[in-house]
Amino acid sequence: MHTTKTGWGLLAPALLWIVAFFTVPMALMVAVSLWSREKGKIVQTWDLGNYANFLEKSYFMQGLVNSLEITALVTIISVLLAYPLAWIIAEQVPARFRRLALILAILPFWTSYVVRSYSWLLVLGKGGIVNQTLLSIGLIAEPLEIASTRAATVIGFVHFFTMLLTLTIYANLVQLPPNYRRAAADLGASGLQTFRHVILPLTLPGIMVGAFLTFVLCIGDYITPQILGGNNELTLPQIIMLQIGRRADFPMASAIALILMSVVTVAYIACARWLRLERV
Repeated sequence: MHTTKTGWGLLAPALLWIVAFFTVPMALMVAVSLWSREKGKIVQTWDLGNYANFLEKSYFMQGLVNSLEITALVTIISVLLAYPLAWIIAEQVPARFRRLALILAILPFWTSYVVRSYSWLLVLGKGGIVNQTLLSIGLIAEPLEIASTRAATVIGFVHFFTMLLTLTIYANLVQLPPNYRRAAADLGASGLQTFRHVILPLTLPGIMVGAFLTFVLCIGDYITPQILGGNNELTLPQIIMLQIGRRADFPMASAIALILMSVVTVAYIACARWLRLERV
């Protein structure tokens, strides 16, 4: 009995923290999402009108589509870039230089998120280094419109999330016993067959963990689409901020935020198999 009381006593601060800063705010958000804004005032209507409004109005649905398309594109490109980079660091870089390579890989994390986004805006602008280089070598006749487009948003995201995925994949690669590859070679497997049937399945949990983190952070990000994408293609976080900042429609903003959380929950369920495997 004493042990049980001690355990609950140690657990109580964490439980109180979760209740105070997660459960209660979440319950309030759900309640507010069932209210409505009428004539500039919040009315406690207790219905699903905001959710119906989300489904009926095309710009809300387009915001969801934009968010999903950008997030999927960023996740796929980041995985394709991160895996070879993680492989090079784990397999090709000498052990004495591996720590330096990892430090270089995480350098983007040392820069302010806002500063990094504005830096990309300068790089991708009409007078930026990308356009100036293309003009100087004659590939284009006039500057390209890269900034304030979806392409700029994707580039900014990929720059950050490639490094995040590199770390998760690298952590799996360095844990692979070399005997697995020797056994595959002894059985006559080629290098490609060894990768497809041995290395890739064993590193898939690391890929999925990184991909899920990329999905969650990307789909909920407001800063990068706002700075690099402008207001040409609004994502759900941008729409939520518009509902709060311009219309003060907190019920609608709460409903959209809960829909966004539902999308993340569906993504987690889809990745749960690999996430559980990674924890083991």
